[in-house]
Amino acid sequence: MRTHGTVDRRSLLKITGGSVAALGLTAAGCGSGSGGGDGTVTIRYTWWGSDDRAKRINQSIALFEKKFPKIKVKTDFQPYADFWKKFNTQASGGNTPDVFQNAIGFLRKYDAKNVLLDLREQVEAGNLRMEGFRAGLEKFGEVDGKLLGVPVGSNSMALVVDRTVFEKAKVTPKPGWTWDEYHDALAKIRETAGRAGDAGPYGIMYLYDMYLRQQGKAFFTASGLGFTEADLTDWWNKAAERLRSGVYADPKKTIQAKPKSAVTAELAGCEFTWDNFAVRYTAEGKSRYGLAPIPTTDGKRTGQYLGSLMLSASRRTKHPKEVAQFIDFMVHDPEVGKIMGYDRGVPATEAQNAAYAPTDEVGRQIAAYEKQLVETRVLEPITPHPAGADVCEAAFLRLSEEMSLGTRTVADAVKQYFTEAKTALSS
Repeated sequence: MRTHGTVDRRSLLKITGGSVAALGLTAAGCGSGSGGGDGTVTIRYTWWGSDDRAKRINQSIALFEKKFPKIKVKTDFQPYADFWKKFNTQASGGNTPDVFQNAIGFLRKYDAKNVLLDLREQVEAGNLRMEGFRAGLEKFGEVDGKLLGVPVGSNSMALVVDRTVFEKAKVTPKPGWTWDEYHDALAKIRETAGRAGDAGPYGIMYLYDMYLRQQGKAFFTASGLGFTEADLTDWWNKAAERLRSGVYADPKKTIQAKPKSAVTAELAGCEFTWDNFAVRYTAEGKSRYGLAPIPTTDGKRTGQYLGSLMLSASRRTKHPKEVAQFIDFMVHDPEVGKIMGYDRGVPATEAQNAAYAPTDEVGRQIAAYEKQLVETRVLEPITPHPAGADVCEAAFLRLSEEMSLGTRTVADAVKQYFTEAKTALSS
């Protein structure tokens, strides 16, 4: 599913890809997946992520190739930004990998460019199962009646808190707490801990989306923005006030602290992020950290949904059946669930989720958090992401940071955002 004084999205997404050769991987070659004279089919699979993700995925692929000896998988992976740079070049040249990792913000964009394969036919042919998914995730990759992605894991927005700081301030976040209560808590943290309450939530597109959804609006409609300049002016004006008061962290200090988060750098008591990013804090910081619920407007509606990484297929693949069989294996096989763990979020299917029981404290917290979201029925369908959503997110992040640093006024940042967003959504 961010920086602006909270968990640095750019740092988290640009996780070093590492050495492909060191892992014994075969870089994707030119052209589409190929077939051998003995009936063996080779498909190309690419993703973004770290060395650890690569090792887990390649362990999973070894199991797949053992079960399907006539299907070989060539692999390639990159850090996030490099992945999309390379993918754009491949897409422009008609040379996209047969199957690749994807995210909600790119579905309509690449569907409009005729890059994505509608996997519905493979479901109907029995090569890909779309039953057995958790909490309605099977609908996550559907766009305009087409199945453009299959979820591999889930996550949702949460508030990561420094437990020691919150206990000292005598603050106990509970489901249904309001934004007023949340900001009162930040003020108490400021008073008792001598640090900001929050890293600064004003540039997190997905959090602002939930805030809007709580009021019956949304960040996006199917074709554009679902909020007004007045809405965003109010959001960023309040942020500017809280920056001045010290309840939001000084952005200059949070930038200097990178790659550490503002929480583990002890600049703030909490910050919003995706729940599965919680593993970062224990590894990075010295305190005790936990997940807290999203504040609400009315004490009930959080506006939350489960997000997910997905596997998508190329419309140009010469092997749609084999690609579908590969995707099916990667999202349903229990052994793959054990290998991947929570690397890409909580496993999307019941079979894989049941196969992996986290033994670490952070993993158990993530599992409990998502279980609570499902059981309390706060989850809603995800807001549509039109083509250009990725550009809109990047602009929201950049302009909010400029506003927080004082290099742009709120009015100028809002005006510039709507200019850039409208251009991105109309291109």
